[in-house]
Amino acid sequence: MEIKSIVLQTKNLMQMKNFYIGTLGFSLINEDKNSFRMAVGTGEMEFTTKEVKGDPYYHFAFNIPANKFNEAKSWAKERVSLLVEDGVDEANFAHLPAHALYFYDPSGNIVEFISRYEIAEASMEPFSVKSILNISEIGLIVEDTISVSEKLKEIGVYERDNNTISKKSLNFMGERRNGVFIILAQPGRRWIFSDKTSAIFPLEITLINNNKIIINPENEFQIF
Repeated sequence: MEIKSIVLQTKNLMQMKNFYIGTLGFSLINEDKNSFRMAVGTGEMEFTTKEVKGDPYYHFAFNIPANKFNEAKSWAKERVSLLVEDGVDEANFAHLPAHALYFYDPSGNIVEFISRYEIAEASMEPFSVKSILNISEIGLIVEDTISVSEKLKEIGVYERDNNTISKKSLNFMGERRNGVFIILAQPGRRWIFSDKTSAIFPLEITLINNNKIIINPENEFQIF
């Protein structure tokens, strides 16, 4: 499984465009009065104000080269304030193995850069957003993870270690060897490096095979 594109809602469109295109330097693909779309490695992300209600926020991650975590961290600290957990501003996932950093964007999304040492390729270029490989993770928050996981299986998306789906923990849906996951969870679980808890907001995920995974404006789960 690979993620081709993601569409997320925001009520802060201009601030988001200035942040991602201006401050961080992502490449703008297109825009209109209600949205803008940018390149994220081999994928694309779009932020839209269409049908936005309340103040939506999401968790998503970008894969970066295996040898670029420290450089990416220095680069990020020049542009954003890194989030801190237990007194440290990076996560060491020894079981993967990987290191990650986190920051907020203007909409309060929890953004992650993750370097997966056994999966990601190396790079000899100085780190920039052009170094980002692809979209690594997107949180998919639903009322019933078990029933949704069965629907995801129908389009070939399985838990990464074939573990039983949990209602309380995060479920990483996708192939471990690719380092690309839909994080299936129910509302109310705190995102690490954040004081925010998982909540249901509309989104659209398009996979590389063009299957679409949607939370519609009524917060209902759909697959096409």
